[in-house]
Amino acid sequence: MARHLAPSSGSLHRLLSSRHYPPASQAPPPRPLLLPKPLSAAMQLQRRGRRGVVVAAASASAPSPSSPGTEVAEGPAWGKVSAVLFDMDGVLCNSEEPSRQAGVDVFAEMGVEVTVDDFVPFMGTGEANFLGGVARVKGVKYFNPESAKKRFFEIYLDKYAKPNSGIGFPGALELIMECKNAGLKVAVASSADRIKVDANLAAAGLPVSLFDAIVSADAFENLKPAPDIFLAASKNLGVDTSECIVIEDALAGVQAAKAAEMRCIAVTTTLEEDALQQGSPSLIRKNIGDVSINDILYGGSNARHNTSSVGCTRVLGSDLKTVNADEGAEGSENSSSIRNASPESLNGATNAGVSGTKSSPISKTEGKESCRLLGSRREILRYGSLGVAVSCLFVAARNWKAMQFASPKGLLNFFMGGNSSIFVNNEGDSLSSRAQQIKKYLADFESGLDLKGRVVLLDFWTYCCINCMHVLPDLEFVENKYKDKPFTVVGVHSAKFDNEKDLDAIRNAVLRYKITHPVVNDGDMYLWRELGVNSWPTFVLIGPNGKVLARISGEGHRKDLDDVVGAALEFYEDKKLLRNDPLPLALEKDKDSRLLTSPLKFPGKLALDVENNRLFISDSNHNRIVVTNLEGQFICQVGSSEEGLLDGPFDAALFNRPQGLSYNSKKNILYVADTENHALREINFVDETVRTLAGNGTKGSDYKGGGQGTDQAWLDFSFPATILEPSYQKFRLIFMKLLQGK
Repeated sequence: MARHLAPSSGSLHRLLSSRHYPPASQAPPPRPLLLPKPLSAAMQLQRRGRRGVVVAAASASAPSPSSPGTEVAEGPAWGKVSAVLFDMDGVLCNSEEPSRQAGVDVFAEMGVEVTVDDFVPFMGTGEANFLGGVARVKGVKYFNPESAKKRFFEIYLDKYAKPNSGIGFPGALELIMECKNAGLKVAVASSADRIKVDANLAAAGLPVSLFDAIVSADAFENLKPAPDIFLAASKNLGVDTSECIVIEDALAGVQAAKAAEMRCIAVTTTLEEDALQQGSPSLIRKNIGDVSINDILYGGSNARHNTSSVGCTRVLGSDLKTVNADEGAEGSENSSSIRNASPESLNGATNAGVSGTKSSPISKTEGKESCRLLGSRREILRYGSLGVAVSCLFVAARNWKAMQFASPKGLLNFFMGGNSSIFVNNEGDSLSSRAQQIKKYLADFESGLDLKGRVVLLDFWTYCCINCMHVLPDLEFVENKYKDKPFTVVGVHSAKFDNEKDLDAIRNAVLRYKITHPVVNDGDMYLWRELGVNSWPTFVLIGPNGKVLARISGEGHRKDLDDVVGAALEFYEDKKLLRNDPLPLALEKDKDSRLLTSPLKFPGKLALDVENNRLFISDSNHNRIVVTNLEGQFICQVGSSEEGLLDGPFDAALFNRPQGLSYNSKKNILYVADTENHALREINFVDETVRTLAGNGTKGSDYKGGGQGTDQAWLDFSFPATILEPSYQKFRLIFMKLLQGK
C-alpha cells in the first residue's frame, strides 16, 4: 500500500506552481575578501573576460584596449557603483530559447500553431504578457492567461529546467563572484515568476545564496519596460538607483533600467545590437562572459583605474612585458607591443602563463603574497571539510539508534518544512475561504490505485511520547464529527525503542488510552520511511485515490485537521469518488473479559495513610479514587466513575483519568493530579467533599499566570509522576502561592 502514497513528480510540479513565493528574499551579505595591494600607478592591470587575461599598461596616459563592443560612457564620468542587478533569462541563464519552445508546446495543446520567433517581441515582459501577446497576435479566443501560465510552468519545469542541466551562460558565476569580491551587492531582477527564477538558477547551478536579493514578477502589476522591478531591487539592497548597474538582454529591460535612472550594460544574446541601441544602453557586450568587472566599475575605461589581479597569475607571455615606472622609453616600447598584440597572442600568453624577460619586483612579491593567501584558503577549506565529515560520522555513530529513523524523504520533509503549504498564511481566514483554498489544492492531484473510496488519516505515534497522547482528543474530535462520513483514522505505531515494538505492550496502550480506531504495528518503520515521516506525532492525510493530500507534524492542529478533512470529503464527494461502506471494527476492549470484571482499570498512582491504615489508589481509567485498608479491603470510592470536572460530595464528584496523589495527614486531605482535566483537585476526608484548587478542564497556553484558582488554566498537567507535600515552611509557602495562582 505504502509505495503508492508518495506524490509523483508531476503532482509535485503542480503543487509548486500553485504556491506563492515572496517577491524578494534577502541573502547574507557577501563575505569580505582580502585582495593583494594594488600596484603602482604605472602598473595598472586589467582583468578581461572570464579567462582572467591580465594586461599591463606602461603609464597612466597609455590606455589599453577594452572589451569588444560599444562603449558609451567611460572614465570618471561613469560614477560610483555599489550594486549590480542581473536579469535572469538571456543574461545569467540561456533560457530564452527553451522558454519560447515551452510556449510553442502550450499553444500546440490548444491546437494553435505558432513558432519560437512569434515570442521574440514579448521577451522580458513576464510570462502572462509573453503568452498573452502571442495569443492576441494569433487571435486566440477565450484565452486564459493564468491557466496558460500554469501549464507553461509545468511543461518548462518538466522538460527544460531540470536541476544542474547546464543552462547557465559561461562566465556568469565568475562575474558574480568578481562583483562580490569587489564589495558590490548583487541581485536578480527578473520579469519571470519566482518559481521560474528558482528553477532556472538551480538548472544553471547558481545557488540562491549568492544573491543579496531576488526580485521576481509575482508582486508587481507593471512589469518591464516599467521600472518597478528595478526600483524594488534597489530599495531591497538599500542602494540608490544612481549607484546601480543593470545587465539586460531585452529591449524592455534596457528601457526599464533607463526609466529607473540606472546605467545598463546590454548583451546581444537575444536581440541584435541595432535593436538594443533603441534603448540607449551605456555599454553593449556580446554575452555575460564578455562583461568584465572593469566594465561594471569604470564603464570600460581601462587606462585610469587599477583592478588588481587575484591569485597566482604570472604577468603575460613573450609579446607582453611588465615594466616599472622608471623604465622610461623601454616602458613605451612594451606599451606599444601591448596595443599591437593580436587576439591570438593574448590567448597564447594566457595559455602559456609565463612572464616576459623583465618583470616588476613588486608584482613578484605581491604574486607570492597572493599564492600564500590562496594556498592558506585551500588548506582551510580542505581541513575544514575533513573536520566536518569526521564530526558527522562521529555524531552518526553516537546516535545510531536515532539514525535508523531517518530516510531521504524524511530529511527532505524536515528541511522543506514538515507541514503542507496549504496551512501557510491563512490565520484569520474564514472557514469557507479556507475550505475553498484546500479544495483548490486537492484538485492538483492525480488518480491513484489504493485506498479507494475513503479519506484516511494516518496518525504516526508511539506510546512513550507525551505529545502523541496530547493529540488523542483532537483525533477523537475529528472521528466523532465525521463518523457518518467515509472517513477513517488509522494509528501507525512506529516504536522509538525496541521494547515498544511488543504487540502486547501496544495493545495495553490502546486500551489504556481508550483508542477506538485501527492501529498498525509498524515495527520495522516501513510506512515511516515510505512516507518520509521524521517526528512524533505526524498526521498524513490520504485521499480516496491513494494520494498523499497533507502532512502535519506536532500537536495543536485540531483546526487544521478539521478543515482539511472536511474540505477533502466535500471535494471528493463532488467528484463521486467516495463510498460510504461500513468499516467493520473489532475493538480490543470488547475482546478481554478481564476489563469488564476487574475492580481496577489501569490504576496510576498510590498514596499511604499509615496512621489510619488506609491506601489511596488512583483508578485512572475508572475515573475515581479508591480507598482501601492496607490489606486491600474496600473502604470507599471518591468519584462517580464518569468522565468530567465537577466538585461536590464523594458520590457526585467527577474526575478524568486522575493519577498523581499526595496525602496531608495533618489536614486529612488528599491532593490529586486530575490529568485529563489539567486540574489540581483536593479531597477532604473531614467533610467528604471534592474541590478544584487550580485548572479549569482545558490545557492552557498562558505562560504568565496570575489567575486565581480555577481561573488559571494550567499549561500541561498530564501524567505527573507524583505530587510532593512540602516538608519545609519555605517550600510550603511557595506551593500555596502556586495553588492560589500568585
